[in-house]
Amino acid sequence: QVQLVESGGGLVQAGGSLRLSCAASGRTLSSSAMGWFRQAPGKEREFVAGITWIGGRTYYADSVKGRFTISRDNAKNTLYLQMNSLKPEDTAVYYCAAGSPFGPVTMTVDGYDYWGQGTQVTVSS
Repeated sequence: QVQLVESGGGLVQAGGSLRLSCAASGRTLSSSAMGWFRQAPGKEREFVAGITWIGGRTYYADSVKGRFTISRDNAKNTLYLQMNSLKPEDTAVYYCAAGSPFGPVTMTVDGYDYWGQGTQVTVSS
């Protein structure tokens, strides 16, 4: 069983930065595609960023491209999301997710097997 624990969320002013972390335990995730999703009140969970298990190729939602950076440290079994130039519309609960071994990055919730409990990010105007 895989456990994912996010941290690093909080309250920040517009234009500020936050760095989210997602620590994995239970098994190594070096062979799994990983992703960040977010869910705002009253909205569906949406894809934010993803990273492949090999080569570290990254994918981003258009709304965060150029502002957010996803990365992973396989030695630490940890996923990161650096968020810069934050906007009020980035306010949401952010979730990390792990896919099946050797699977691709997908932009849908169904493409991931394990989820963290989420961390709140609030951006004030």
